[in-house]
Amino acid sequence: MSRLVAFAAIQGGYKVVSQVEGELERALQTYDASTKIGFGNTAYYLPVIYSLTGMKCETLEDLKKPLAFARGLLPPHLKGANHLPYLGPLLDAGMAGIFAYEIKEAIRILNEPDFYTFTEDPDTEAGKIWVGPADDTILRKRGVEFVDGSAPGFAAIVGAAPNAETAKMIIEDYQKKSLYIFCAANHYGKTAVEQCVEAGMQVGWNTRIVPFGPDISSAVFALGFANRAAMAFGGVQPGDFRKMLMYNKERVFAFVNALGDVGTEWAVAAAGCVNWGFPTLADTDIPEILPTGICTYEHVVANVPHDEICQKSVEVRGLKINITEIDIPCAFGPAFEGERVRGADLFGQMGGGKTQCTELVKLADMKDIEDGKVEVVGPDIGDMKEGDTLPLGIYVQIAGREFQADFEPIMERQIHHLVNYIQGIMHIGQRDISWVRISKAAIDKGFTLKDIGVVLHAKFHQDFQKIVDKVQVTLFTNQKDVDEMTTRARAEYKMRDERVDTMTDEDVETFYSCSLCQSFAPSHVCTVSPERTGLCGAYNWMDCKASYEINPTGPNQPIKKGKVLDPVLGRFEGVDEFIKIASKGAVDTYNFYSMVQAPMTTCGCCECIAAMLPSCNGIMTVGRDYAGETPSGMKFTTLAGVMGGGASSPGFVGHSKFNITQKKFILGDGGILRMVWMPKILKDEIRDRLNARGEEMGVKNFADMIADETVGITEDEIMPWLQEKGHPALSMDPLIG
Repeated sequence: MSRLVAFAAIQGGYKVVSQVEGELERALQTYDASTKIGFGNTAYYLPVIYSLTGMKCETLEDLKKPLAFARGLLPPHLKGANHLPYLGPLLDAGMAGIFAYEIKEAIRILNEPDFYTFTEDPDTEAGKIWVGPADDTILRKRGVEFVDGSAPGFAAIVGAAPNAETAKMIIEDYQKKSLYIFCAANHYGKTAVEQCVEAGMQVGWNTRIVPFGPDISSAVFALGFANRAAMAFGGVQPGDFRKMLMYNKERVFAFVNALGDVGTEWAVAAAGCVNWGFPTLADTDIPEILPTGICTYEHVVANVPHDEICQKSVEVRGLKINITEIDIPCAFGPAFEGERVRGADLFGQMGGGKTQCTELVKLADMKDIEDGKVEVVGPDIGDMKEGDTLPLGIYVQIAGREFQADFEPIMERQIHHLVNYIQGIMHIGQRDISWVRISKAAIDKGFTLKDIGVVLHAKFHQDFQKIVDKVQVTLFTNQKDVDEMTTRARAEYKMRDERVDTMTDEDVETFYSCSLCQSFAPSHVCTVSPERTGLCGAYNWMDCKASYEINPTGPNQPIKKGKVLDPVLGRFEGVDEFIKIASKGAVDTYNFYSMVQAPMTTCGCCECIAAMLPSCNGIMTVGRDYAGETPSGMKFTTLAGVMGGGASSPGFVGHSKFNITQKKFILGDGGILRMVWMPKILKDEIRDRLNARGEEMGVKNFADMIADETVGITEDEIMPWLQEKGHPALSMDPLIG
């Protein structure tokens, strides 16, 4: 290993720690020592420090201890006669620098609370595009993508490319590989993110180009994101530094691209990242660390050409990415799913209340369709002028020896994601309320409606090989054809809904597991039944059945219910046997229909979390979209942090929004009539279903009896209101008996 690398990193460590010591001293002279500090809407204090040392930093005074710890990590300066291996001192200096950078950012947020003010306006001025530390809502939403593989890792880019075109080339290459791009630091005042904006790219979490901040210190937010994912989804305990760092090396596939001159402050940050197993690749001539050791392969690689840096980074990190080119003129991949087509960018659109836009997937006989045939019946993009609208019907016929009618709605739901994966195309909604917006940039590249069919044909074959043999796509744009297809589609939707809504757990002998989240929550095993959808909201019983048909060795395995041990609480012998094996002995049993007695395990991907409210003899639930306080005394982020690592926590349970109005929802504890509080945004979303389910249980207008934050956020505040409304929970048997 080059002595120069260690020298630069150690010098950088001393420099950064000294700078931050001065900043902390000035802050203590300006503010009271008890002044609160932290990163907004996170449950992890300063996450890198907390996760690795267990030290909670909540006030300015609390920052003294970790900063002193960082000072203690700094190794002796290198001397000319020192021929010892340098890796250990380099790693210590790097970690000291990372701790100091996190403290520096906490002080920045205290001094400049509006510094990280992000707006999605692509023309926003520099200094207003920085997102700062990800809040817990973002962490949990994006964490799912790292679990299911749609985001195989992230590239942390520091500095700036020589010009905007080069920055765009590099970052789009990562987007095509479905990676997130976490950006920080500037090179002589230029940043890669500002170059993206200059090149007309949209930045933000939605496009996976995340502008953490303009200084090298903001790179610590990427490491904090990785460590918080380990705590939230993987159950890694704060202070278990070895497990935390190994978890990241083995499960969070990240690396650093240093674009520009690497000085001592960048060097210490790069050395810090090596502790996580994250290598650095630079476009300049810097000393290299090529032997393997902490990282999977090389630690620092220099002089990487810009047109090779993406592929070289993936190779050095050991990332496995399965990319198959799809023959359309636009880039394609999950990184473009969150892209927005705004008014100034819009060429034309279909649906969205302007016209009718409907989607339908149907089972076809093998001899009746031609695989790969994509036909546009009616006007295409070439017949439109800027600002025009068209009706659209997307009709997909699928034939397969193992394809079933039950799989139609599952394939239909894929249309939303797959169309959104096309760069420059925006898709909202599903079924007969879809909305497709096409950008001018896509038109300039040669996009046509036929490309939608090309994508659906290719991806249905790629992603559903076991059940798909032929795919034919027809896109209708004549009003008469679209109206006829819509009438047929609505009849199909109604029949499907009635069939699924009437299914009960007693109707089937087989449930399905879902272990997608086990990579982050090793002891969590979700069991999905007809009356208990997956707690993430993304999987119901039909989805799991289809997934198993597609991939018999995948995350959705059949579970024979076996003997019913408790029909009220929902305990089954076959489920107990399965989860004990699948959780590697961490969980012996759980109940489907109870949150009080041995509830199902919960991972950080849950849509909602329910909690007991003993004084009200009822329960509350809160969804991740609500960031406020709740009568449980905990926000969603805190609840998820406490129980989201795969624990079975009596009195709490994770669940989906849809599950709230399913008939078996906490039936062992009294059912939905126990619900006394939920956020207004959630209550309004499911109001009709709440009232329908309430009426089935003998209570009319039940939604109006459920308190929300406009009534109060403590049990004492909502109790008088519940009494006034005559809420049924108040007259039920004690919840805890």
